[in-house]
Amino acid sequence: VGADGNATLPIRIRATDEHNASLEKTFVINLLDDVQEDSDHDGLTQAQEAALGTSDDNPDSDGDGWWDGEEVSIGTDPDANGSHPVIISGHLEYDGPLDTSVVTWGASGYGGNSTAVTQHLASGVVEIFSNNFAFAALRADGSVVTWGPSDKGGNSSSVASQLAGGVVDIFSTGGSNGGAFAALKHDGSVVTWGKSGMGGDSTSVASQLAGGVVDVYSNDFAFSALKANGFVVTWGYPIYGGNSSSVTSSLQGGVVDVFSNNFAFAALKADGSVITWGDVDAGGNSNSVASSLQGGVLEVFSSDRAFAALKEDGSVVTWGDAGKGGDSSTVASQLSEGVLQVFPISYAFAALEDNGSVVTWGESANGGDSTSVASDLTNGVEEVFSTDFAYAALSNNGLLVTWGNSLYGGNSSTVSSQLSGGVSRVFSNAYAFAALKEDG
Repeated sequence: VGADGNATLPIRIRATDEHNASLEKTFVINLLDDVQEDSDHDGLTQAQEAALGTSDDNPDSDGDGWWDGEEVSIGTDPDANGSHPVIISGHLEYDGPLDTSVVTWGASGYGGNSTAVTQHLASGVVEIFSNNFAFAALRADGSVVTWGPSDKGGNSSSVASQLAGGVVDIFSTGGSNGGAFAALKHDGSVVTWGKSGMGGDSTSVASQLAGGVVDVYSNDFAFSALKANGFVVTWGYPIYGGNSSSVTSSLQGGVVDVFSNNFAFAALKADGSVITWGDVDAGGNSNSVASSLQGGVLEVFSSDRAFAALKEDGSVVTWGDAGKGGDSSTVASQLSEGVLQVFPISYAFAALEDNGSVVTWGESANGGDSTSVASDLTNGVEEVFSTDFAYAALSNNGLLVTWGNSLYGGNSSTVSSQLSGGVSRVFSNAYAFAALKEDG
């Protein structure tokens, strides 16, 4: 008789005495399967296992290291190896001074004046986050303190009780018209505040943000949350990525990473395909290259208004604002194979190939045109560096060449003799470069 199902067993018994007299009788035993038992001790009854299609003899049916009952309670699929919980630790590691305080200065109306929260910033702060207008300080106890313009994230009183502890990371939006914050808590929930139209109001997706979130992504106007089950939840300015209804079915599982530019999002799935949404003119619509994004993508890079996908075969696929790097047709043959890495800046891209050459495209005056130094980019390049609108390429012979907007470091002619060799390291900010030479 198997372990599952009911069975009826007839048993015939014959008794004989010393006079050879006998009595024979048949008994019927009914074996009943207890569907409420948990034979593999995984937290699920046999009835539940049958409904889910999981094994009642193996506590980890899909072999992903999580027992079936644990996965059901968290919301992942106990019968799919690729769907499993991801733990976010609530322990904050901090290597700085144990007693930390915050000092602020600058435009008083935009975070330079923090007197309203001074007592909360006097000690225990481990990290500070910001958007374009306001600040949020994360304390060692997992609580959050905010200051700056009330309507741009500086006032979090409406969610104060939710920010009293348990926060492990903070994310922000912040275009020129406002800003918002999103706090990820150790229990996988997300709390938002700030300008409602830019992600500060997440009530429309509140139930989806109550747990299971493992990471949050943002652009200037909207947020996207990636859940442990591979689902993506979006909110914020609808046309800039806050509304993903056009691709909802494609975001209900299998997503492993999310990328963004200033106005759109791109989700990378486990099968190597890419799904996009947001501003259709800035990469939110990838229909023109859809066939090239159905698989094989390793990583996605972004300029302010365009995307570039690096594939397993070393090719690069681009889409978005044509003038800002979305159109790479002029260098398509050079991007068909051999690309190792892509370097995006505001309006352009640069690709480093396995033969040490560099290929560029995008807005010509801001890094997309490298013809002025083309002969130095054909081989031997080991690293590429950038400011917001210019590039610098370091070759294996210590030569450093630059191109792009001269106001952002693209013209190094005044120091070219000093950069012709011996450069070992390069540093940059948004506007300029600094080179460290071997002689110190």
